[in-house]
Amino acid sequence: MAHGSRTAVLTAIVSNGIVTVIKFIAALISGSAAMMNEAVHSLMDTLNQLFLLLGLREGTRPADQLYAFGHGQKKYLWNLWSAIGLFSIGSGLGLAHAWHSWHDLGHPTPVEPTVFLGVTLNPLWINLAVLAIAFLLEGYSFLVALKTFLQKMRGAGVRNPFRYLLVADDPTLVAVVLEDSVAMLGLVFAALGVGLSALTGNGIWDVSFSALIAVMLGMIAFYLGFTNMRFLADMRDNEAEKLFMEVAESHQQVERCHDLRSIIIDETHTILVAEVELREEAVIPGLYERIEAERNAILEQLPAEQREDTQQHCYAAARAAVIVSLLRTEEIIDELEAAIKSQLPRVSHITLEVEGLSQPSKPPS
Repeated sequence: MAHGSRTAVLTAIVSNGIVTVIKFIAALISGSAAMMNEAVHSLMDTLNQLFLLLGLREGTRPADQLYAFGHGQKKYLWNLWSAIGLFSIGSGLGLAHAWHSWHDLGHPTPVEPTVFLGVTLNPLWINLAVLAIAFLLEGYSFLVALKTFLQKMRGAGVRNPFRYLLVADDPTLVAVVLEDSVAMLGLVFAALGVGLSALTGNGIWDVSFSALIAVMLGMIAFYLGFTNMRFLADMRDNEAEKLFMEVAESHQQVERCHDLRSIIIDETHTILVAEVELREEAVIPGLYERIEAERNAILEQLPAEQREDTQQHCYAAARAAVIVSLLRTEEIIDELEAAIKSQLPRVSHITLEVEGLSQPSKPPS
């Protein structure tokens, strides 16, 4: 589990949980449609981040008999459910509430000031105070997520944050950053709706900004759904494939590679599969000496009376040739794997099939 993502999610859960409660209280007291949609927005944020946390936990479970490469993709599945389900529900509820509030504009129900502990509280000031508190709490959550996001962006060599949103390999962190960004924008919209309605006496401002908040929720649901679908659709790791081609082309004993494929399991695990053809003139030299040494070692293990037996000599020679050839092939594969994993640690599994030896460009002299 990425520590930065987990910290960002936990911070968001705590801040949004508190904000949800105080927004609902303010919405019930003031009757503001924008404040009610903001409360629904924060509730969806909180539930969504609980889903993200569950996905992070499930995604770190190791491989077992049912999941050969671990449970990493469960993270994207939980993210997808939260995005499509919770945010779509939140958007639908928000639009429905805005619709009913718009129909009630012709016969509004007056909201009386609330008396609490002997103090008369104006609904307008309650809303604005709650929005200010929410702005501080959600602003802190946003800064925590943004700090982690920018660190990963710089680590990936990307300078434009908007571009990194499209290519980031950690959709959990992207989800938190987007949710907190939209939450901050929603607070501004809610404040404008409440304030303009109070100044003009026209509730259409409150309803309009209420609907805008609901539309933003729907847009976030669509984008997060699309982002997580990318990782659930057997997406190739182009960077890993490009690196493999570079390593293979620079390796002295590899002539060419075929059928190169990859699949992203999660942001820390990529599987790479390829076929390689070895260069005969680079592999063959030196094998004879190793085969002879292996053949002699095999014969040395036999009883003295069997060492001069012709059949034993033929067997030892054949066995030595097979052993040395396999060992040399394994060495080349290990060299390729080590070079790739040292530069791109997320390539966790590499399967290479040696197709054979290429024909020499010219006959050996």
